[in-house]
Amino acid sequence: MINQNESKWIPEIMYEEGQEGSSAIPFVMVPQGEVMPNLLYIFESRDTGEIEPGLDGNPVPIFTWDLHQYADMAILKENLSLEVYDQVRAALGLQPMAEAVAGGRQITEKIREQLEE
Repeated sequence: MINQNESKWIPEIMYEEGQEGSSAIPFVMVPQGEVMPNLLYIFESRDTGEIEPGLDGNPVPIFTWDLHQYADMAILKENLSLEVYDQVRAALGLQPMAEAVAGGRQITEKIREQLEE
């Protein structure tokens, strides 16, 4: 497997095109021999509503750029204590793991009950 530091591959965030029932969750096509990055860097770009003259003298909109980092929660779960991981989840507005797992079990049980009907 190629070391991520040596690879020239750059992840591309993609979305399914408007098919009925398609997911709004983006995906990354990972080529063979590559691995999904543990951390993604994404710039947030916002139009300020202001303009400035461009190189040719024509008005050009001004944008602000803020860099965001998105970590793989599976990596955090694997490498942090449950207490610290729950603190990260709380900071992101998520339930603690024990509550999330219990809620997931309830949903799974309801699905099983409906399938049996």
